[in-house]
Amino acid sequence: MTPSGGLKIRPADATRWDLVSLGEVMLRFDPGEQRIANTREFRVWEGGGEYNVARGLRRCFGQRTSVVTALADNPVGRLLEDLMLQGGVDLSHLRWVAYDGVGREARNGIYFLERGSGVRGAMGMMDRGHTPISQLKPGEVDWDGLFGQEGVRWFHTGGVMCALSAQSPAVAREAMQSAKRHGVVVSYDCNYRPSLWKTAGGRQGSIDVNRSLMPYVDVLFGHEGDIAATMGESSHGPPWHNDESYAKMSARVTSEYANIKVIATTTRRPKTANRNDWAAFGYADGEIFRSTDYLDLEVFDRVGGGDSFASGLIYGLLEGKGMQWALNCGVAHGALAMTTPGDSSMASLAEVERLMGGAGAGVQR
Repeated sequence: MTPSGGLKIRPADATRWDLVSLGEVMLRFDPGEQRIANTREFRVWEGGGEYNVARGLRRCFGQRTSVVTALADNPVGRLLEDLMLQGGVDLSHLRWVAYDGVGREARNGIYFLERGSGVRGAMGMMDRGHTPISQLKPGEVDWDGLFGQEGVRWFHTGGVMCALSAQSPAVAREAMQSAKRHGVVVSYDCNYRPSLWKTAGGRQGSIDVNRSLMPYVDVLFGHEGDIAATMGESSHGPPWHNDESYAKMSARVTSEYANIKVIATTTRRPKTANRNDWAAFGYADGEIFRSTDYLDLEVFDRVGGGDSFASGLIYGLLEGKGMQWALNCGVAHGALAMTTPGDSSMASLAEVERLMGGAGAGVQR
């Protein structure tokens, strides 16, 4: 039997959705090779940590996915809707909020991101105050109808969603509790963003929220610094791909939260903005798993690499392929996602499997 963390995953034929995500979807403004302050044109994409996982599972891995989110009903919101429709994620749980004409009550989130180059790192700037999803309150989504009547195999949310407002963690908790009632696997990505927590307690604020939600989590995602910080350790994480450090961290997590069955952590060592070492480790069934290493990986756009890792790993576990295969799938998918612009993966399953098999970058004819 291939190790999968002892997850009890509902059969596909008993559910409508393989995965449902809860989170914000924003419009990303990309200046290409220019700087934000100097450019005169931008390319736009949709993006959001939790949504990116649902999109990757749909577009690359052919899974049935939906997203619970909210948008202000104006042309920018409709542009985001159009981009999401192209991504294939179901929008039947998208909530539209009336727009007052100037955005005093609710407006759609946007962000600007420079990819960086060489010694100049990537830099992002967010403008996401008063967004509709940040105003969502407990009791406004029929989670039991979604998880029970429609049927869902896997629910995913994370630290970005929980940082949006004071009531956002309560919304996530309500969703997680309903998911657990209906036998849905719950995954959570710690995904710390300093800008989002700046006025909400900083790193300690995120730790407090993460720890309050851990009792409902089956699968824990994050880079090593996020998970270490959540457990009260150094936020810098262990040395690059140090198996002993990962084993200790996993033991600490599972000793305190026995409900967590799987831990999956990306490891990144930036050498320049365009050249990173990239890998991951996983924990399942009391065993530590180490992924394929991608040393000196050439990066075109690093945003979304972690989300693509999560979608690849979730796909492997949904398909019953075991933790080692799932971990390697996630790392390969994340690596490919960082070769194209935008937050979302543009890779195919065939490309992921070729990379997992050791294929190089030669022309495919």
